[in-house]
Amino acid sequence: MMMRTFIWAMIFSLPASAAPERVVAISGAVTEIVYALNAEDRLVGSDTTSYYPPEAETLPKVGYMRTLSAEGILSLAPDLVILTTEAGPSAAIAQLRQAGTELLIVQDDHRIEGVIQKIERISQALDIPARGAALAADLLRQTEALRTAVAASPARPRVMFILQYSGGAPMVAGLDTAADGIIRLSGADNVVTEYSAYKTFTPEAAIAAAPDILLLTTQGLEQAGGREAVLDMPGLALTPAGKNRRIIALDSLLMLGFGPRTVAAAWQLFQAYHEHE
Repeated sequence: MMMRTFIWAMIFSLPASAAPERVVAISGAVTEIVYALNAEDRLVGSDTTSYYPPEAETLPKVGYMRTLSAEGILSLAPDLVILTTEAGPSAAIAQLRQAGTELLIVQDDHRIEGVIQKIERISQALDIPARGAALAADLLRQTEALRTAVAASPARPRVMFILQYSGGAPMVAGLDTAADGIIRLSGADNVVTEYSAYKTFTPEAAIAAAPDILLLTTQGLEQAGGREAVLDMPGLALTPAGKNRRIIALDSLLMLGFGPRTVAAAWQLFQAYHEHE
C-alpha cells in the first residue's frame, strides 16, 4: 500500500511539460496570431507568406508554405511547428514527424469561427489560453458589430474576385475559397455559385455574371497591370462593375489570410461597397 502511494505521489509530482520556446510558424495567419498573442519572442522562423506585422519579415524563412523543406525547418531546432492544413508537401511533414518534431496543424476554415478556433488552439499550445480567450472575445465583438451593419444595409452587392490575370482568361474565385469567405463576411454575394476553388472565366461568363464590383488583391492588381488593364479584360467592360469602374483591392494577407485582421478587412470592404450610396 505504501509503495502504491509512493508511485502515485511521484506521478502527480512530475513537472508539467514546458511551454514551447522555439516556434516555427507556417502561414501568414498563424504568424499574425502569434504576434497578436504577444508571443512573438518565441518565434525562430516562419514561411514566406508571413510578412505582417513588418517585424515578421526579419524572421528566418523556411520557404513557401506549400513547398516546404523539412531540412530547413529542422535547422532552426524548433520545439513546435505550427502549420495549417494547406501546408505541404506531405512528404516534408512526414519527415518532420519522423524527426520527432512537435506539430500543431490547424484547420484552414474560411469563416470567422475558423479564425477563433485557430486562435484558441494556438494559444493553448503556447500555454497562454487567457490571451487567446481575450483575443477571440475581441474578434467576436468586432464580428457582431459588422453583422449588425450588414443587416441594416439596403443591398448586397454582387462581387467577382479575380485571383490573377496574365493576358488569358482571368482566374475567378468560386465557392469554398478564402475569397468567397471574405465576400460573404463583408456583406456581399459571390457572383460564382456553380463551382468551387479558382477557375478560368470566359468573357461570356463574366457578362452573364454581371458583377457590381471587381475585387482583387493589391498584388494581383499590380500583376495585371493596374486598374485600366483589368477594365480592358475581355467582357469586363460590359459588366456593371466595368461600366461604373468599380474595382476594389486589398492586400492579399489582409483580405485572404483569415487571421486576427479578418474582420477589419471585411469592414474595409463593406465600407468600400457603400461609399457612393
